[in-house]
Amino acid sequence: MRRRKKPPEEHENHERWLVSYADFITLLFAFFVVMYAISSVNEGKYRVLSDSLVNAFKSPPTADQPLHLDQPQSAPQRITPAPLHKPETEAERKIKKQTEDMRQMAQDLLKVLAPLVKDNRVKITQSLRGVTVEINASVLFAPGQATLQTESEKALTAVAHVLAQAPNRIQVEGHTDDLPINTPFYPSNWELSSARASSVVRLFAANGVAPERMVAIGYADNRPVVPNTDNASRARNRRVTILIISEVQDKAKEIPIAGALPEAPQVQ
Repeated sequence: MRRRKKPPEEHENHERWLVSYADFITLLFAFFVVMYAISSVNEGKYRVLSDSLVNAFKSPPTADQPLHLDQPQSAPQRITPAPLHKPETEAERKIKKQTEDMRQMAQDLLKVLAPLVKDNRVKITQSLRGVTVEINASVLFAPGQATLQTESEKALTAVAHVLAQAPNRIQVEGHTDDLPINTPFYPSNWELSSARASSVVRLFAANGVAPERMVAIGYADNRPVVPNTDNASRARNRRVTILIISEVQDKAKEIPIAGALPEAPQVQ
């Protein structure tokens, strides 16, 4: 009998590690490609990366199908983060300071007029235009008169001391009710309201407020705060309003609509 030949021994494959190594190198390559692509915000580069990865995993790149990562692209578009706090402009700083100054002035006026405010005979408000002090006429004048009463002079003198410390322009307005008046001194409510506003301006000027900063206006009964339906409403409308004009509002530029006044001739 013939002796069977032993089958040849299978040699151990020592090159199997190359498969794992190739996979590792491929993943490492893909990782660095991704890191490179996301290093800058560029929509075109993202699209190229996506197409290249799809082609790479479908079939290995050949000489006829090269990767396009080196294709020239437009300059990367970097996104500059917006600042957390927008710096204030010079105009904004001036408005902010003026608002604070006007608020402080309103607080000072509130202190010197506190008893009258408590009795609802004085009202102090602040707006974009400035600070408004509304005083009931019964506090200042006798009915049909424009001469300041002694007690009212003390209160207005304290107000004048506050106003003398600020550079703002001051507008003093006189208001009456709708009841007509006809006396030798005041033929109508126009004269009465103007005279009352002028009395307040004169007292302010005598107590340190620069005259060129002030103006007196009489509105008669043309600007009531409530309808003149009864005595209480009429008493509410008889008032003097002191408006301290905000510097920011006062310096707003006036834009002419059309035309211009001729220059006054110079006196030789």
